[in-house]
Amino acid sequence: MQDHPGKGAPTHPATHSDAHQAILGVRGRDLLSTLRSVGRHGLGNPLPTARHLLALGNQLGRVMLGDTPYQPSARDNRFADPTWRQNPFYRRSLQAYLAWQKHTRLWIDETHQNADDRARAHFLFNLINDALAPSNSPLNPLAVKELLNTGGQSLVRGIGHLLDDLRHNDGLPRQVDERAFQVGENLAASPGAVVFRNELLELIQYQPMSERQHARPVLVVPPQINKYYIFDLQPTNSLVQYMLKNGLQVFMISWRNPDPCHREWGLSRYVHALEEALDACRSISASRDPHLMGACAGGLTMAALQGYLQARQKLRRVRSATYLVSLLDSQFDSPASLFADEQTLEAAKRRSYQRGVLDGGEVARIFAWMRPNDLIWNYWVNNYLLGKTPPAFDILYWNADSTRLPAALHRDLLDFFKLNPLTRAAGLDVCGTPIDLGQVDLDSFTVAGSNDHITPWDAVYRSALLLGGDRRFVLANSGHIQSIINPPGNPKAHYLENSTLASDPRAWLHDAQRREGSWWPAWLEWIKPRSGPLKAPRSALGNARYPALGPAPGTYVLSR
Repeated sequence: MQDHPGKGAPTHPATHSDAHQAILGVRGRDLLSTLRSVGRHGLGNPLPTARHLLALGNQLGRVMLGDTPYQPSARDNRFADPTWRQNPFYRRSLQAYLAWQKHTRLWIDETHQNADDRARAHFLFNLINDALAPSNSPLNPLAVKELLNTGGQSLVRGIGHLLDDLRHNDGLPRQVDERAFQVGENLAASPGAVVFRNELLELIQYQPMSERQHARPVLVVPPQINKYYIFDLQPTNSLVQYMLKNGLQVFMISWRNPDPCHREWGLSRYVHALEEALDACRSISASRDPHLMGACAGGLTMAALQGYLQARQKLRRVRSATYLVSLLDSQFDSPASLFADEQTLEAAKRRSYQRGVLDGGEVARIFAWMRPNDLIWNYWVNNYLLGKTPPAFDILYWNADSTRLPAALHRDLLDFFKLNPLTRAAGLDVCGTPIDLGQVDLDSFTVAGSNDHITPWDAVYRSALLLGGDRRFVLANSGHIQSIINPPGNPKAHYLENSTLASDPRAWLHDAQRREGSWWPAWLEWIKPRSGPLKAPRSALGNARYPALGPAPGTYVLSR
């Protein structure tokens, strides 16, 4: 992949975690540098620092006398237990913590540092303050009650969980009971067969689940950093089975989990492998132009393939494209931008190339520390303080079953976030060919999540605007994964839609209409008229040129 930088690209301070943060990471030395900078500023400006210390001391004095000036957020479940309000000791400890939080924020806001330095300081102190929360203490009222109710057994179990995680989980609390799931048995169990395999991927064709199927299939492209079965968890939430039961043919890409010897696999290599799978899909289905569906980095790979096919005048091989929480426009506020200077970027590339891969576990740890209350301290309390086993949740199991990224693809993704090449004609070279997404005039359906912390919805919206053709955009009321796994029947599910795609995401949102339920039926109504006539499905999978090589879920998905 070759990128051509734009001129005068703006930079923005960070406000949340995202895909950029995951592939770049934050070095410990950067956090220590920020801490030293904050300390120097405090010592260099003693009067403002002293004023805030006096204000904090005054507030703590009022708290000790029983005053309760602060209330935790209604959405903060850490302090939902009534003991935090009714017991004098716990009430005072909570009020002292909230007072400390408020005054550290005010102190940072009123410093004379530039905006980026203040944002870095807030980022660091948010991590510190989350760790210091009284709910993380063994005196957490939930932990004390559990200790008494179990006669001390919760403490014994909690210590056992802690020691096990120190030995086998890099010191982080486990998020899921992995013993409850087995890929190919109660996950990724939809019947099918591997009908094509190359060095980078396996192509799975699924058995029909309806009496008649549309002639034109859907080829699903999952992200490379996770395994494909997010689309095929269990029958109740399997998008694969939803499509099959509604008369669609489904083919699935299963990416290989790369080893260090595959360090040279970059975006162009993945696009070429995907093109081979597309040709196999066309041959087996006897359809000259299948649909494509891609999620997250799989959507980026799918877009690069379409741009490449368009440049070679072969775009007729694809009928439509569905993008799920996929970034094509990479310009958005990001914590990574706080620490992403040229030296940091080059160091990240150098580290992954020396190792050959970026480990998926490392990415998962970065994500966890970007949302520590949800992904670390919540399980700290559950596993260690309460001594409970983490939940058996299929999405969390899939999330823990991560894969590696080859060094070259890691480099290409870093350059993608740095240069934002797809926003310009010929900004990106794929397989030696400059591409222009504006010339990709296929019908497209894009889904974003309003609470998505990985691919922010406004950036996904701007990504949809880069495409040519007839475009449709919907905004689900959920996060990154829940936006994809959104089966009908959830009473809380809804989405927003506006047929007029304004240039400003906020203008689109202002006039959007709320639709109750999942977006899956709306997408089905969109895709079926584009999928050709219904016909009786073939009982055999594969064909003479691409025979079945083995049953689904294949072999690549089982690699650790």
